[in-house]
Amino acid sequence: MLDVCLLGTGGMMPLPQRHLTACMIRAEGTSLLIDCGEGTQVALRLQGWSFKSIGTILFTHMHGDHVAGLPGLLLTIGNAGRTEPVVIYGPKGTARVVRGLMMAAPELPFSVEIQETGETEYKAGALYVRTFRVDHNVPCLGYRVELKRLPEFQPDRAREQGIPLRAWNPLQKGNTVVIDGVTYTPDMVLGEARKGLSVCYCTDTRPTPSIIEGAKDADLFICEGMYGEEEKKSRAREYKHMTFREAAILAKAAGVKELWLTHFSPSLMRPQEVLGEAREVFPNSYAGRERMTKTLRYDDETAES
Repeated sequence: MLDVCLLGTGGMMPLPQRHLTACMIRAEGTSLLIDCGEGTQVALRLQGWSFKSIGTILFTHMHGDHVAGLPGLLLTIGNAGRTEPVVIYGPKGTARVVRGLMMAAPELPFSVEIQETGETEYKAGALYVRTFRVDHNVPCLGYRVELKRLPEFQPDRAREQGIPLRAWNPLQKGNTVVIDGVTYTPDMVLGEARKGLSVCYCTDTRPTPSIIEGAKDADLFICEGMYGEEEKKSRAREYKHMTFREAAILAKAAGVKELWLTHFSPSLMRPQEVLGEAREVFPNSYAGRERMTKTLRYDDETAES
């Protein structure tokens, strides 16, 4: 299973009941944070999730409402006892901005590795991350985060082939095993491929084909909805943002299961009141709120629960 929590849903400036942009994803001991606006620590503390476990931070871009919470967060991660490295990913320009912010967080008990990326794929603990470019007025990335699922282990096939019991566990995890000079491979005991779990996250962008591709068939699509009313579409175009309806069009085109809207303008005080703009296009749309949380489960796990 995979846990997702919106820690902040605000764009531009924080409000008394709305922190700036941040989202945390957890699975199999891996904790990954996307963006770190002001208020991230407060929301994470209220949620009760671990600071120490955060090993990867992904930045969409280098605007202040997405990065200003970083120095304090790093200090708190250190105070929580972390000594393992923290890896920070982001678009071009990330290293310069992050190093500047870290001047306010000196002498951390762990190293910070900074990776500037374009469109690429990499592994973060148990999670797989794919990045794609989006259309903002500075370099900006969208993220697809996946928890892959291995094919089902078939013990009858293992017995038929006389595979030693001590090889079963590593084979089940997808590893090749050599015992007494004999090589055993996962395909000898694993069945057909199974669908994993996926979350797509993008903010601060106009609609692009890359978003549709990045969000394709995602279990959860978290997308910016800076402006609720369609009348503000011209403003969205000018500042490289989206309306609720535009985000819903992307969700429908990508075939996602569920859409969470986020990164609201400070003028949009009650996003749920204009949610109909999105639901007319994509009915399974929701207005994000602070600490909105969902546990994604594999299809057969959901059926059993």
